[in-house]
Amino acid sequence: MSTISLEQRRLLAPGTAFWVVAASFLLMMAFATVPTPLYALYQLRDGFQTFTVTLIFAAYAVGVIVALSFGGHISDWVGRRRMLVIAALIEALSSIIFLLPGAVPTLLVARFVSGLAVGLLTAAATAGLSELRIHHSGHVGIAATVATVANLGGLALGPLIGGIFAEWAPWPLVTPHVVFLAGLIVAAILLMRIPETVATVPLRTSYRRQRVAVPRERRSAFLLAGAAAFAAFAITGFFGSVSPAFLAQVGNVHDHLAVGATAFAVFGAAAVAQLISGRLSPHRQIVAGATTVLLGMTMFAASALTASIALFIVGGVIAGFGVGFLFRSALMTGASLGDAAHRGEVLAGVFLMAYAGMTIPPLLIGLALLWFPMIPVLLVFAIATVVLSTAAAAGLARVVRTL
Repeated sequence: MSTISLEQRRLLAPGTAFWVVAASFLLMMAFATVPTPLYALYQLRDGFQTFTVTLIFAAYAVGVIVALSFGGHISDWVGRRRMLVIAALIEALSSIIFLLPGAVPTLLVARFVSGLAVGLLTAAATAGLSELRIHHSGHVGIAATVATVANLGGLALGPLIGGIFAEWAPWPLVTPHVVFLAGLIVAAILLMRIPETVATVPLRTSYRRQRVAVPRERRSAFLLAGAAAFAAFAITGFFGSVSPAFLAQVGNVHDHLAVGATAFAVFGAAAVAQLISGRLSPHRQIVAGATTVLLGMTMFAASALTASIALFIVGGVIAGFGVGFLFRSALMTGASLGDAAHRGEVLAGVFLMAYAGMTIPPLLIGLALLWFPMIPVLLVFAIATVVLSTAAAAGLARVVRTL
């Protein structure tokens, strides 16, 4: 039941609140990827290796997993508004930690805290946008599209903004965090004025963490969806952490804006694929995802062998489209595997496996780079990603025919 009351004059109208939530969602997701082109500057300042970059990046994904597991569902109890404000303030805390003195430990904590904020944000913002849209116009309408653009679009904009700061702003390791800190504080203040869209309940005496519950007869389909999500997010994990090192070592590219623009193009392609995939049947989405990942990662491997930056960028963009198609297919399959009472728990499992993909492969790449050259490590990554995504897609294609 809605608790919206327009008689409370301090609250924004649902239509205005909808865009406040969307803009805040975009801002917080962008902050999550701003550090991508800054890692080279941190390496230069603190003298650490590529493995440490992947470790710092993984701290973010671990934070997301922790928040999804223990707090992603709490907005159903305490309300969307309160959870969104908390997420904005936690993200602001992350920006403050980035400004503190210290090297790797500070960066690890800052990225982990940022991941916590995103894990709390995603479910509350997505649900809140749908509910605000219903109260504004009587139907969901564009809420799902706006949520997708804010989520993946924010992740795409972050590296581009970070690259601009890194290339032209004074104090590039300070200025972006100060600017985002100001924006996040403004977002938190505005979010305090959005109307609540769920009836809050008293705090439960016995807390229950988010479960991952899948009917026994559907577990193989769930594992296929999880494998597809794992493979898709492994690609985004690479471009969010290791790609700056690749561009520098293999392509001799040290322009921070170019690094940010590359990550922007890959994440942006994934966002576009999410938007256009609704026009395709589930089977065609899966085929499109597997095909574009295969083509993109093949070009990626060729770029490693030929030191071609053009091939690297084009291959990354094509693979980005595959990420968008595959992840949407994984979510659609997951949503079909449980009834209404358990659908959220199944989807939680898909998200957790996706973020495991964002965490584990980049860490393994960074660890391998301590002993092996860049090119053979990346070739193994490309082959492994193609094999996993193709196998998962083939299985999902069989699954969707039976649903």
